[in-house]
Amino acid sequence: MALIDIIQENIIKTPLVSKSKLEVIRELIQILKDAGKIANTENVYDAVYKRETLGSTGLANGIAVPHAKTSEVDTLTMAIGVAPEGIDYEALDGQPSRLFFLLLAAPSQSGPHIEALAEIASITKSEAFCRMVIQAKSAREILNIIKMD
Repeated sequence: MALIDIIQENIIKTPLVSKSKLEVIRELIQILKDAGKIANTENVYDAVYKRETLGSTGLANGIAVPHAKTSEVDTLTMAIGVAPEGIDYEALDGQPSRLFFLLLAAPSQSGPHIEALAEIASITKSEAFCRMVIQAKSAREILNIIKMD
């Protein structure tokens, strides 16, 4: 399953209002709840938080990919958030994170989960792509940028 198949305008938010790592996680989870993708936000938060305790999912170059496996979803589910000013997400390079991809998968979906993580890593290697997404003014604009890639 390609990321483009699961990305919809209603699971993208720019700008995020969060100012901290834990707020970002909660805000992205709320986006999925509001979109009707999940029901129990606390179970999802617990799963993502537990994964974060193993090591930050804040990567380099302003990218963070909080993710978890949870029985709260039946299929690969994602929310995208943009914080143009950056948020301290305890990234590996010590820099603020600006692009957030929350990825959830059912416990039995290791393959699609890993494929999605790889696809996110691939598309975010492009500095031009990341810059365009960060500068986008709306969820629709971000969706169009992703579809172009």
